[in-house]
Amino acid sequence: MPKYAWEGRLPQGGFRKGEVEGPSETAVRAYLRQQQIIPTKIIAKGKELKISLPFMKGKVKKKSLAIFTRQLATMIDAGLPLVQSLDILSQQEENETFQGIIKTVKHEVESGATLAASLQKHPRVFDNLYVNLVLAAEEAGTLDVILNRLATHIEKMEALKKKIRAALVYPAMIVSVAIIITAVLMIFVVPVFEKLFSGIGQSLPLPTQIVIGISRIFKSYTPIVIGLVIAAVVVLKRYYKTEDGKRKIDGLMLKMPIFGELLRKVAVSRFARTLSTLVTSGVPIMESLNIVAGAAGNKVVEEAILKGRISISEGQTISEPLAQSGVFPVMVTQMIAVGETTGSLELMLTKIADFYDDEVDMAVATLSSMLEPVLMVFLGVVVGGLVIAMYLPIFKMASAF
Repeated sequence: MPKYAWEGRLPQGGFRKGEVEGPSETAVRAYLRQQQIIPTKIIAKGKELKISLPFMKGKVKKKSLAIFTRQLATMIDAGLPLVQSLDILSQQEENETFQGIIKTVKHEVESGATLAASLQKHPRVFDNLYVNLVLAAEEAGTLDVILNRLATHIEKMEALKKKIRAALVYPAMIVSVAIIITAVLMIFVVPVFEKLFSGIGQSLPLPTQIVIGISRIFKSYTPIVIGLVIAAVVVLKRYYKTEDGKRKIDGLMLKMPIFGELLRKVAVSRFARTLSTLVTSGVPIMESLNIVAGAAGNKVVEEAILKGRISISEGQTISEPLAQSGVFPVMVTQMIAVGETTGSLELMLTKIADFYDDEVDMAVATLSSMLEPVLMVFLGVVVGGLVIAMYLPIFKMASAF
């Protein structure tokens, strides 16, 4: 039988550790409990030296998190104890990283910690929104209800991300293909034609001369250009980490001709959905706005939300600073104002989120239909222009005979 190394606490408060043989971790845990030892860590011998570097750790997908949250809500609603529910979910989880996290959370809850405090120790998986909702649920005694609501929120946010990816991936792929094809032609194909044309003894057409000149630049300065591009990316990333840089770049993104409006709609939908989930779950409005601002993903939107938080702390409404920010459409601020006046803020926020989810769907569909022909024409002009420029001297020689 395999051997397990264990650590545990005694009822009177002491600490012990040792090794024991057993058919499984569950059996070892049961044996330790019979010995009046509360196990805090059980590791199969030979696994304790397993390399676990940060970059080697598996990523927990939002889909897995949503399924875990939904199943945990179902089990609690069915009357299963929290520790037993976590134990079952850890055993059926296929992702090793997530399985280990669930087991750790289970051990901490078993040792007397609250679920929210246990989840807070794993911020890469359970963010501030998740922890605060669980904390509110534990205080109100409605863990199953809020977990279901949280699972729905995660699913909707993930669906929103997929829509954005769908809008951005296709244009990025087309532009990347155009850059790769152009680089290959300039570095490898055009020089062959240049050697061929050097012996004809005639002046080359202007387009051909331009392409050959660009090709020479590509060959001579490619390492320098690549170095400059890398340096520019590094500088831009560092600048973006500063408060001023983040504010300016995020502001420019919202003002982009095509993608800016889409990003604005996504920001409004995310803000409304997250705030509605928090307020409905009983999280205080001041704390809710702080969490929403931190999860905004855009500095301009974040500052607008924080101004709304300050406005409320001074006894005013949240809708006024949001309207003054210029980020949120008039319809949104008016609906929030109506919700504040009538005491149905969470209902209005849900309606706003649903409306802008549909708006994002329409914007993505419109964007795709607009970009597809434009990008195809762009690719055709780039590649076709290079090919024609290279064949012009051949046509010129053919017409001379």
